[in-house]
Amino acid sequence: MRPAATTTRTTQTRARRQITAPLCDHRAVTSASMYIEFADREARDVSRTYERLARAVSGDKTVLALLETVPEPKRQPNLLLGVVRLLGGPVEDPVAFHDFAVSNWPAIEAELRRRATQTNEVGRCALLLPVLAALPQPLALLEVGAAAGLGLYPDRYTYRYGDCQIGSSGPVLDCALTGTTPPTRLPEVAWRAGLDLDPLDVTEPADVAWLEALIWPEHHHRRDRLRAAAAIAAADPPTLVRGDLVDDLLSLAAQAPGDTTLVVFHTSVLYQVPSARRTAFVDLVRELPGHWISVEAPDVLPYRGLPAAPNQALHNVLALDGTPLAWTRGHGQAMTWFA
Repeated sequence: MRPAATTTRTTQTRARRQITAPLCDHRAVTSASMYIEFADREARDVSRTYERLARAVSGDKTVLALLETVPEPKRQPNLLLGVVRLLGGPVEDPVAFHDFAVSNWPAIEAELRRRATQTNEVGRCALLLPVLAALPQPLALLEVGAAAGLGLYPDRYTYRYGDCQIGSSGPVLDCALTGTTPPTRLPEVAWRAGLDLDPLDVTEPADVAWLEALIWPEHHHRRDRLRAAAAIAAADPPTLVRGDLVDDLLSLAAQAPGDTTLVVFHTSVLYQVPSARRTAFVDLVRELPGHWISVEAPDVLPYRGLPAAPNQALHNVLALDGTPLAWTRGHGQAMTWFA
């Protein structure tokens, strides 16, 4: 074990065992209900375009039948809508969307099968910062499901929690934080690496185009900060390894410098992983030295005794070493601390 983790190993393992409920597969729903839930809990008050379009898809028997031709994980709204945008299709008008999807389904299907949602939303670093800043420094960051690795630079962004600002360079990440005081410093990162089945390269225009297609239509601020974060990563590329979160985690973690605190983290990734592999990953990561930060939906990583979420919108749970700390919104725009 690395020295930074020696004194906390027992308490970390005990905390991680709080994840006792069986890991469920939250994708076991109909395609229609999936799009209704997306409209109601994710897009409402966040993207009027996607809320309207998702409702239309939920009642479009032709498009739903086409979706049934691809594996269930490939039917999710973010993936379909991102693929259509990547191919130049319309998303503002449901009728035009329907016509484009039907006419271009072979191309859409091919992209759905080869791609995964790799949003790489840098705004989620605002959710990680309160935890990262409190850990023993310096840190060795290892992101699972890293996409292009933009989440590996929390030390190079600027954060704004209400009137409190931390940092002075890079894109500004706004987060409405309640229930705790904002952090007061940036983390010190000595090593950064990412693991992904299909890592993206921010110096490749095609990869950047996919990242931009995944940003919701009205979210110009997210597109701007994606480009700013991509410039940071292009100037100092992280180590990105093509690999599996179970098969290749240990070998990559072993490369972290011995005088650092290893932090394995992931945000909105495990819902794409089959439940058996998800369980294997949790068993594996809980045995690593250092710390484990997760930001996942509560039906993906369940916890006992969670307080009620702030509202009916879809919230994820921020957890450290298996202990839940806060409710979070999907793009890092808000966090309600309850620990």
